[in-house]
Amino acid sequence: MVSLMDIDSKPAARPRRTTIEGRYVNLVPLNASAHATDLWNAACGPEHDHLWRYLFDGPYRDRTAFEAALTEKASSEDPLFFAILDRADDRAAGYASFMRIEPRHRVIEVGSILYTPRLQRTTGATEAMYLMARHVFEDLGYRRYEWKCDSRNEPSRAAALRLGFTFEGIFRQHMIVKGGNRDTAWFSMLDSEWPSRKAAFERWLDPSNFSDGVQKSPLRMLR
Repeated sequence: MVSLMDIDSKPAARPRRTTIEGRYVNLVPLNASAHATDLWNAACGPEHDHLWRYLFDGPYRDRTAFEAALTEKASSEDPLFFAILDRADDRAAGYASFMRIEPRHRVIEVGSILYTPRLQRTTGATEAMYLMARHVFEDLGYRRYEWKCDSRNEPSRAAALRLGFTFEGIFRQHMIVKGGNRDTAWFSMLDSEWPSRKAAFERWLDPSNFSDGVQKSPLRMLR
């Protein structure tokens, strides 16, 4: 364990609007003009309302309102949003953001994640989270990477654990979201843990881990 006296006090870099390339997906700065149509078609309408249940906004019935919200997200610095593009056709299949960015303490959070059905449970879905974590630790120099979600959001809690985050507890009555109470589940990943998490991600993402699109070894087992 690192002594408190040994911590480098140099601030981390703030994330910037850049492209982060992967094998299955690319992360690019969110752009309402470029990405609104794909996201509207894949994430809006009554059949997709469940995608917005635990997000701070949505669901949307009006495209103008949706595009206005997307424009606001695209212009924000914190959260800083990235569209997730499927490399098979360069269409936007979701978005995610870096948020609660604290360069001084080298703490940053991944959040406001929207995965459309075409992205959910795909190799690209996992790769997107790997790419963001790698960027945080290796390019920007953060020492703590956080994941928070509504405590009732079981899929998100399960995803955090699968991806290698550690559960830290429940912050009761932490927020009021869409007129209701939110108890927040907190998770974290540390820079000291990243090398082992990275190795597991890369073993899982390797094409040799798949046969006819089915994984041979689950991510958890590879850790």
